[in-house]
Amino acid sequence: MATIELRKVEKVFGTLPAVLPMDLTVQDGEFVSLLGPSGCGKTTTLRMISGLETVSSGQILLNGRDVTFAHPSARDIAYVFQFYALYTHMTAWENIAFPLQAQNVKGNEVHQRVAEVADMLKISHLLKLRPGSLSGGDQQRVALARALVRRPAAFLMDEPLGALDADFREQMRAEIKRLHIRLNATSVYVTHDQVEAMAMADRIVVMSKAAVQQIGTPADVYYDPANLFVANFIGSPGMNFIKGQYANGYMELPGNHKLEISDDWKAAFTKQLNPAGAVVIGFRPEAGQMVAQGDLTGEVYAVDMNGSDSLLYLSLVDKTIIRVRVDRSVKAPVGTVANIRIEPQYIRFFNAETEAAIKREA
Repeated sequence: MATIELRKVEKVFGTLPAVLPMDLTVQDGEFVSLLGPSGCGKTTTLRMISGLETVSSGQILLNGRDVTFAHPSARDIAYVFQFYALYTHMTAWENIAFPLQAQNVKGNEVHQRVAEVADMLKISHLLKLRPGSLSGGDQQRVALARALVRRPAAFLMDEPLGALDADFREQMRAEIKRLHIRLNATSVYVTHDQVEAMAMADRIVVMSKAAVQQIGTPADVYYDPANLFVANFIGSPGMNFIKGQYANGYMELPGNHKLEISDDWKAAFTKQLNPAGAVVIGFRPEAGQMVAQGDLTGEVYAVDMNGSDSLLYLSLVDKTIIRVRVDRSVKAPVGTVANIRIEPQYIRFFNAETEAAIKREA
């Protein structure tokens, strides 16, 4: 396997920045996901790693070797495309064997390696069929097999599950993760689906507007987002935001409520806020609880039933909308006035001007 290192890698199309200078190291055997909305630069980053796109500036290293301007064939990297890119006139066996035959691998070894990877992906019974006879999930397995059969130093995957329906996506997520663990493969995986990234990745690179917003574990980006974009983009739904004003050790909330601030947050506000003290308070839907007297009061105007739980939509006095996840047994009809307590350990604060997270003092 391999270590992939990007040093100040940048891509500009004319005057339009596609990827602003990026520093990233993918460790040997690590599964890293590039996550973000369409047009944020994640696929361009993957293509630069593979050599399909040239860099405008910066360096790309593979196992310490500078491959910035090396041909894709000299990088020992396998690329799995979003739309399979299978040869329709070839059988599944021929598609999988093709990269080995292109490298002049001997016939016996080709048969052995194709059989091995087909067994691993449970597609041995499909090898005589052409892509047109296969389901979307089976075509994706063939595409994965074609990448795996080469035994490359690293795997690059560009939204490989985007064309599949929900059932196949869940199944293939598990397959890809299982293969990653079994092979201890270095993998970089592009997706716009935060559920995929959270479920599969060791670390997530959150991108927006050509720039890296945060790099961290799934727990890091979920519980300690670096800014308002990450807090809103990660989670289904994203984090709740409430405008507040800090003064004299308390956070003033809508509806004349006050939230007492702990000493570690007070020290952070003193150092990281301007004198006006404008703050955005963030908390996840599951961090709110319905109580007799709480930190916020709102009117229930919609309820989503999600099986094991319900998602309440509440309108606060200033018309801010928040979501609170409660047990399905909780009865809160539309029009109910609900008091919400926010679990203190899950509250996060953001600078209203810069949108950056305020870091709690140790």
